[in-house]
Amino acid sequence: MMQVMMLAFPAYLVPVAQIDGDLTPDIDRLLKYASLLLTVPVILFSARPFFLGALRDLHNRHIGMDVPVAIGIVAAFAASTLATIWQRGEVYFDSLTMFVAFLLAARYMELRARQQATSGAEELARHGSGGINASLNSHTIGAPPIAALGPEWMKRKLLPEILSGEKISALAITEPSGGSDVANLKTTARREGDHYVVNGSKMFITSGVRADYFTVAVRTGGPGAAGVSLLLIERDRPGFQRTKLKKMGWWASDTAQLFFDNVRVPVDNLIGAENKGFIGIMLNFNQERLGMSAGAWGYAKVCLDEAIAYARERHTFGKPLIANQVVRHRLVDMAMRINAVQSTLELLAYRVGQGEKPVAEICMLKNLATSTMEYCANEAMQIFGGAGYLRGAKVERIYRETKVMSIGGGSVEIMKDLAARQMGL
Repeated sequence: MMQVMMLAFPAYLVPVAQIDGDLTPDIDRLLKYASLLLTVPVILFSARPFFLGALRDLHNRHIGMDVPVAIGIVAAFAASTLATIWQRGEVYFDSLTMFVAFLLAARYMELRARQQATSGAEELARHGSGGINASLNSHTIGAPPIAALGPEWMKRKLLPEILSGEKISALAITEPSGGSDVANLKTTARREGDHYVVNGSKMFITSGVRADYFTVAVRTGGPGAAGVSLLLIERDRPGFQRTKLKKMGWWASDTAQLFFDNVRVPVDNLIGAENKGFIGIMLNFNQERLGMSAGAWGYAKVCLDEAIAYARERHTFGKPLIANQVVRHRLVDMAMRINAVQSTLELLAYRVGQGEKPVAEICMLKNLATSTMEYCANEAMQIFGGAGYLRGAKVERIYRETKVMSIGGGSVEIMKDLAARQMGL
């Protein structure tokens, strides 16, 4: 960024500086116009990633804060520069100031997009209970298909209720016979007039008992991915039953098995086109896996923070535990892995925000993040010793929750295989 600004400075310094009075007015004006012509390409070149992202957002009809900011900066800069030239034939220092502000704003927007991926995850992880976050945030995987693919009536009615907290949303994809193998799901939805009749079951569904609205993957067509659809099923439909599951970790999260016995669902509850639900599920998986990676990073960082605090407080053989080289090395190894996850996470979050779909990289990130969480939980437990084995310690709870992170949303093996296919291997 600084190199770009330094390249731009000479173009402005010509008109800003006092030009030799021996120059004729025509030459003076010519030099000032030339400085402007040199500056504009530098601006456009230096800011091209920022504006390409803004234009991509406009094309996707996603108007975030960055788009109006980008348009406003360009408009203000252009208006100020052109007005000054029109009136005086000069480019003054205020244009330089605006240019610097423009570059700083562009840089800020980029950094903000990257940091959002980690700041929220870090704060949500501080209490050390993944079950609480899973319970409170099931709508982040249940509602996006509605927002992206659902009919207008569904968006207007359900999304305000879900986002206000009045209703709970859940996603139901996994079945007793398999999870990531979505193309071979067995729950069926047979068309009868203006209703679908749903039969089958779902397994390991977060908020499965408490949820009001379920985004359910069903088979409406033939075998394979081409026969999969998404249906909205309300909790009070006759024939729809739920059974709570007991788990090793995530105690605060309601997890259930769902049963559908001739459940009649209106055709209007179809999310997206019939037999076109598979792509929506896959896109939803990308966001879910990115979110789980952020969560795993946050919990790994909690383990490191807790271990450092305990190692400083705990004394053995007349000195703090952290005074031992072997303990310090454990902490450094934890920090090294955590920093690697954070860098990759911020980069991929920014790329996704720019409209990219780096499926292979997200799969590898999830494995990197969850393995780092497992490593840090194990190392923190070792530093805590017996105190870490007692209920009530954050590291003990996180240690019990590591496996759900490496299995949920796609197991380690599934992530590797999917990444390999995306890489053409």
